[in-house]
Amino acid sequence: MKFLSSPTRFLFFTGKGGVGKTSIACASAVQLAEAGRRVLLVSTDPASNVGQVFGQTIGNTITAVTSVPGLDALEIDPEQAAADYRERIIGPVRAFLPAREIAEMTEQLSGSCTTEIASFNEFTGLLSDPTLVADYDHVLFDTAPTGHTIRLLKLPGDWTGFLDTGKGDASCLGPLSGLEKQRTLYGGAVTALADPSVTRLVLVARAQASSLAELARTAEELSETGIKPSNVVINGVLPDTAGADDSLVVAIREREQAAVADMPASLAGVPRDVIELKPDNMVGLAALRSLFDGSTTLPMDSVSYLREDIAPSLNDMVDDLAAPGHGLIMCMGKGGVGKTTIAAAVATRLAELGHEVHLTTTDPAGHLAHTMGEGDALPTLTMSQVNPAQAVQEYRDHVMATKGKDLDEAGRALLAEDLLSPCTEEVAVFKQFSRLVNQARRTFVVMDTAPTGHTLLLMDAAGSYHREIARNMPEGAHYATPMMRLQDPDYTRILLVTLPETTPVLEAGILEDDLKRAGIQPWAWVINQSLAAATTTSPLLRHRAIQEQGPVDSVRARAKRLAIVPLLHEEPIGPKRLARLAS
Repeated sequence: MKFLSSPTRFLFFTGKGGVGKTSIACASAVQLAEAGRRVLLVSTDPASNVGQVFGQTIGNTITAVTSVPGLDALEIDPEQAAADYRERIIGPVRAFLPAREIAEMTEQLSGSCTTEIASFNEFTGLLSDPTLVADYDHVLFDTAPTGHTIRLLKLPGDWTGFLDTGKGDASCLGPLSGLEKQRTLYGGAVTALADPSVTRLVLVARAQASSLAELARTAEELSETGIKPSNVVINGVLPDTAGADDSLVVAIREREQAAVADMPASLAGVPRDVIELKPDNMVGLAALRSLFDGSTTLPMDSVSYLREDIAPSLNDMVDDLAAPGHGLIMCMGKGGVGKTTIAAAVATRLAELGHEVHLTTTDPAGHLAHTMGEGDALPTLTMSQVNPAQAVQEYRDHVMATKGKDLDEAGRALLAEDLLSPCTEEVAVFKQFSRLVNQARRTFVVMDTAPTGHTLLLMDAAGSYHREIARNMPEGAHYATPMMRLQDPDYTRILLVTLPETTPVLEAGILEDDLKRAGIQPWAWVINQSLAAATTTSPLLRHRAIQEQGPVDSVRARAKRLAIVPLLHEEPIGPKRLARLAS
């Protein structure tokens, strides 16, 4: 593998969710450790599964991987990091302040900004404090999906620039109070990230047009911060032995070849590795060792399980969704599972049934226009995108025109700097989002929400807004906040979208638990791109179909409603193909 040739001290693996970053990071760590290097593998993904891959508990402290001498691992849990960070700030004053003030401080330090900053603290220490990683030749970071990773990697520049020019008096100052003493640490992290002799950034994608397009955006955004991607890995490519006479294999291979041939120019010149699709999931040491060997041994037991086990179609689910005549339908899940496709298919089918439908996305990657494609427009279907950059600018302008209008020049300058905080995007996007929630009182609003990390931050912002409204309303007054709408099962139907694979199902389950803790009950699960629901004669694909049985059974055990969508010969782009997906 080119990306493991003369490896640097730090290696980052980043890319859209579901492309195999964890597998590649784990396999790389094993290869380096078995070559005699001392290696630390770090996960900063909110839904880390490194422990599952190695078959042991890892957790929030550096832990030896018992099956691989020389390899240690660490999972940075963002929620635990945030709790520890809160306690470091509140703990020293807990005994001296009234309970109400402590509760208010806790509330101020319970937002998405605190979680981000706390994770950032852990992340930068490993990069810039030599004593923390002195025992290791290499430190590998299995980072979160693209949107979250960009925010994580851009934080050093954002926060350093913000602290250089002084603090304002808005929402970020609570969590920022714990940062001032560590500016040297952050400067060191920025330097390490931007130095190609110290850090190698490996971009991981599948051979799919949407995956490669998002990877190009990632590369461009990181390059703007001074961090140049060094390698590209295209993972899960169908091998030549998959079966040339199977129509599904032919269709997948043609899509993959076209996607790679049309790869964005910003990626075309970057050193590239290709990893073939393996028959089994990457769990256990033997599987990890085989990932880079370039050979795919076809199993002999490749008989797909019975098709009658497959759940009802998406069409049956849409009929149930249509019954109330209006409402909010949200497709949630990790990036790369096909939320955009499912949202577009549901919206298209509802519009075909004659309902007024508004389809929108809060995903910064904005896949919706690509998925809808070209074709005959449906008269009752409208579309929009909450553009984060535009939302931020509108929000900043509004705050400067209202809160800033009575400030003196110095005060306005401080407020302007405070609005450059990275958390401003969450607030701005939420303001747009809340308008869409209310629109569902009259029509159907179908939302293709952002990948899991973003979605949870969105829910957190809604929860904070709910508490703020409730505090300021007279007792007995009637009101309905966006959070209350989300918690109303008659108003909001949440579809958890996942893939029939171990890790995506695990991560969707974590999301479901998080939603339940917020008082939000998912309405149904959708398993997308199922080989078991497709028709294929390929031994490799049939064996991959067998691998789906465990994850599908896991979903059946917890889902009130379930639809399984097959992997299709044609990509579901454009209204006609989308309608077929849900019919």
